[in-house]
Amino acid sequence: MSAAHQPNVLVTTAWVQEHLNDPNIRLVEVDVDTTAYDSGHIPGAIGFNWQTQLQHQVRRDIITREEFEQLLSENGIGNEHTVVLYGDNNNWFAAYAFWLFTIYGHEKLYLMDGGRKKWLAEGRPLTTERPSYPPTQYRAKEPNLNIRAFSAQILPNLNNADYVLVDVRSPQEFTGEVIAPPGMSETAQRGGHIPGAVNIPWAQAVNEDGTFKSVEELKALYQSRGVTPDKHVIAYCRIGERSSHTWFVLRYLLGYPDVRNYDGSWTEWGNLVGAPIEREATTAKASVEAPCPS
Repeated sequence: MSAAHQPNVLVTTAWVQEHLNDPNIRLVEVDVDTTAYDSGHIPGAIGFNWQTQLQHQVRRDIITREEFEQLLSENGIGNEHTVVLYGDNNNWFAAYAFWLFTIYGHEKLYLMDGGRKKWLAEGRPLTTERPSYPPTQYRAKEPNLNIRAFSAQILPNLNNADYVLVDVRSPQEFTGEVIAPPGMSETAQRGGHIPGAVNIPWAQAVNEDGTFKSVEELKALYQSRGVTPDKHVIAYCRIGERSSHTWFVLRYLLGYPDVRNYDGSWTEWGNLVGAPIEREATTAKASVEAPCPS
């Protein structure tokens, strides 16, 4: 069965177009390129800026529960609304937003399979008009930290066979040849990877059109590398957005019971004094990283 046919977390571009006028649905676009939304977006879609709206503006952290409530309330998203997230770069930051919405307990939550790339490729409608919805009084739940990993949890479990670390960056980042993809400013003092991590670049989970690969293909991809559902799985990248994409795949498309996103990722680990680092390549199948906006 294709991942696109999983009814609990994914909707198709055709489904979204059919429901553009549904008052119970809120479309939310979250892009790597924060200017993409203004150049044209799905009619009725709200645009969130990951740099200024989804991250704490003082400390390195996600927004607080109160900030999350305010953001959704001001943008007309209520607890009762079905939220469909999508974005560029095959849903990098849409998956990050999905992870954040999950932390704060939003229940009716979906990704649009294929994201902005597939919508544009199919020639579906776009607008530059920003929607205006009546404000709500959104109430978030207590944060679910069972889907978030911290360095303090990783360090004592580096040699624990019950844990597996999935580095979803490019092979060049994994070996320390580069510290960040071209055009990305967030960086670290050192390159390499967390000892024992397996390198399975996030892009190996998607098809050319941006949709997710079939469940059978995804199982083969991860389980052949020792990333199995009996393990405590921690995914990481550079700042946590690509790893949230892999977190989504493992948790929702494959149903792994314990998957966490280490959003501190390499910008934390590569700056952490005394943290162990490896640079040796593994036998992971090479993958070309998707181009990043300049």
